[in-house]
Amino acid sequence: MFSPFLMRQAERLLDQARARHVLIATAESCTGGLVAALLTSIAGSSDVFERGFVTYSNKAKMEELNVPTALLKQYGSVSEPVARAMAEGALQASQATLSVALTGVAGPGGGTEDKPVGLVHIAAALAGRETEHLECRFGDIGREAVRIASVEQALSLLRHMLS
Repeated sequence: MFSPFLMRQAERLLDQARARHVLIATAESCTGGLVAALLTSIAGSSDVFERGFVTYSNKAKMEELNVPTALLKQYGSVSEPVARAMAEGALQASQATLSVALTGVAGPGGGTEDKPVGLVHIAAALAGRETEHLECRFGDIGREAVRIASVEQALSLLRHMLS
């Protein structure tokens, strides 16, 4: 299901998390749980993967991750502030100490001039550290390509947080 490259990246992340005794949670919108699926496809991941949230709708973001309504109204769901709030909310709603959140426009529709297809905001939160953010503009490369590229960037950001 996932490329050998992504599998290796996920294995490295899980090894880093084990070494640091870190539990991981995911909060996903545009990827629909692909980061969680990748991590849990590796045998033994249950010792560091705590849980995954798929919060596709704004209502789910508010109910499951406590994303403030005001942020969603002011910035929209595809934004840095919402990605940060999702990552921080995943920590608060779980036993995890590290989380990643993804929200974006995978396409083929739904893009605007300000938020084009291929725009994805990724945030990672680690207990005791400032939340980090990454804005990706993949372009209109196709829905699945945007989603897989987002997963790759999310793993990279998580690994960075643990380095």
